[in-house]
Amino acid sequence: MITVTNLTVAYGELVAVAGVSLRVPPGYVLAVSGPSGAGKSSLLWAIAGAVSAKSGTVEVDGLEIVDRPGAAAHGVVLIPQGNGLARVLTARENLSMPLLAEHKLPTDDQERSEALESIDEIIERALTDVGLEESGDHLVEELSGGEQQRVAVARGLAQRGKVVLADESTSELDSTNRERVLELLRAEADRGAAVIIATHDPSVAAGADGHALMDEGHLSWERRL
Repeated sequence: MITVTNLTVAYGELVAVAGVSLRVPPGYVLAVSGPSGAGKSSLLWAIAGAVSAKSGTVEVDGLEIVDRPGAAAHGVVLIPQGNGLARVLTARENLSMPLLAEHKLPTDDQERSEALESIDEIIERALTDVGLEESGDHLVEELSGGEQQRVAVARGLAQRGKVVLADESTSELDSTNRERVLELLRAEADRGAAVIIATHDPSVAAGADGHALMDEGHLSWERRL
């Protein structure tokens, strides 16, 4: 359960999120739409613990989120706008970094080998899910913008978070891959994650369980969860 209470995020005098409250239960998808600069990304990044709140709280399953390491440790996954990938690493290496950080590897050689094999299987499955099973060894800088966006989605999916925050994750994609990614995000909700998608796309909002609008930092409901 994501619980946001009277959340305000400000950058100096600019208020990006103004007293927003919402709840997203496990198994549901909330779409948040609005014009550029409306505060959608700031809302998601605050829920992810990546930006600090001026006031208000964010809780996931009753635990207050105060920073990014704590949020990540509690299963809050952020798929950022602009993908946030390391361009000089391969697609597979980008997926492996958060998984290796999350799973402390055993010291025993056999157990360590088995753990690494399990991580490799997770990575291959995630790349296959986004249609990039043949591109794992390509450097990110060698991939198109849409392929990079799909790598970012695969990285988020591989972490199997209890909260998945997707910031404009379909914006670089053609219609086929947009539908693929939306189906994968729906599957995350079906396995029990709470999912929030920031989007400009009316079709994305129409397919969500709930739809909120943001404008100048304020949130209103088009369709409540």
